[in-house]
Amino acid sequence: MIDILNIGSEPIFDDRIVKIETHTYNPYANTTLGYSDEIRIPIQHQDLYTLPCESFLYVEGKLTIRKKDELMILGNNCVAFMFDELRYELNGVEIDRNRNVGITCTIKNYISFTHERSKILHNAAWNIVENNGAEGYFNFCEPLNMLLGFCEDYKRVVINAHELILIRSRNDYNCLFGAQAAEAEIELHKIQWRMPHVILNEISKLSLLRALESGRYLNMSFRSWDLYEFPLLHSTTKHS
Repeated sequence: MIDILNIGSEPIFDDRIVKIETHTYNPYANTTLGYSDEIRIPIQHQDLYTLPCESFLYVEGKLTIRKKDELMILGNNCVAFMFDELRYELNGVEIDRNRNVGITCTIKNYISFTHERSKILHNAAWNIVENNGAEGYFNFCEPLNMLLGFCEDYKRVVINAHELILIRSRNDYNCLFGAQAAEAEIELHKIQWRMPHVILNEISKLSLLRALESGRYLNMSFRSWDLYEFPLLHSTTKHS
């Protein structure tokens, strides 16, 4: 609590962070974005101060409907359903993984999102309205804190080289809502990882470098999400 009687105190200016810039990282040059493909987006500079909790995926593509008389729109959280698996690696070591990305994060976010947060995530394909799902081009910005527990819980900078690996889903059935007779298809044109770079003043930079050079272990606490499925329930009257 601020001491309301301390009228002689000096003002405190926090100038540890000079500025924050968002940089764009693309997959490897020979990466394809088709079904079941592995998409790797690396950040290989080891002297950068990045903020993964504020990073996001930029996804651009096109929805094609072959039979125009049938209704077909993009479903809620369709970007997450475009991928079967999502992994985050730090210096080649897997830190967090999300399998069945669409189902896992949809269930989790329905429970944890407030009404206000749901409204500001329309550009992340969350609770999109029907006319946004019409045939044609689309682009979405999906925050990684919607997809990974690491990015939701760990709010500090990351200094080492890291990589994001996405496994494209085998089909688009879970991304779409409507009649299958419409023969709709989603074609991805671009996937980018947009990462904030934190630029520090010299004193803060030197302090972090000394912490790294000391060789001590740094704790990175977060909650990882996991999904358990029961395809068939037992015939008993009670089941856990």
